[in-house]
Amino acid sequence: MRALVQRVSEAAVSVDGDEIARIGRGLLVLLGIRTGDGPEQADRLAAKLERLRVFEDAEGRMNLSVREVEGELLVVSQFTLYGDVRRGNRPSFVEAARPEEAEPLCERVRDALHAQGGVFGARMSVALVNDGPVTILVEA
Repeated sequence: MRALVQRVSEAAVSVDGDEIARIGRGLLVLLGIRTGDGPEQADRLAAKLERLRVFEDAEGRMNLSVREVEGELLVVSQFTLYGDVRRGNRPSFVEAARPEEAEPLCERVRDALHAQGGVFGARMSVALVNDGPVTILVEA
């Protein structure tokens, strides 16, 4: 399981032009699920994301978690995080979990974080203002 995490001052996700989720200060989590991932990886990743210290303290050091700054979370399924271009220019997605395997794990992570989310499997538009910029790749 892989999450591309961006610290944001705001983020929103839309489907067919309709905004379905919006957050202010917090974390936008683009979540990729690999074949063979299970509940253990989902729980470990959610716990890691909750404790990830990427917000600045009074001294300006990244030392605070999203919970400590009372931030919000937005989780968006992103199977393309498992796109492999080592051989050629067209991504192969053989490592990405099939939708029936990935969707419940995506929901498990989102529920564990009490996060807003996109629509699994939908073509979404994601808008964000990356604060910093801070972008971290987290794997479980």
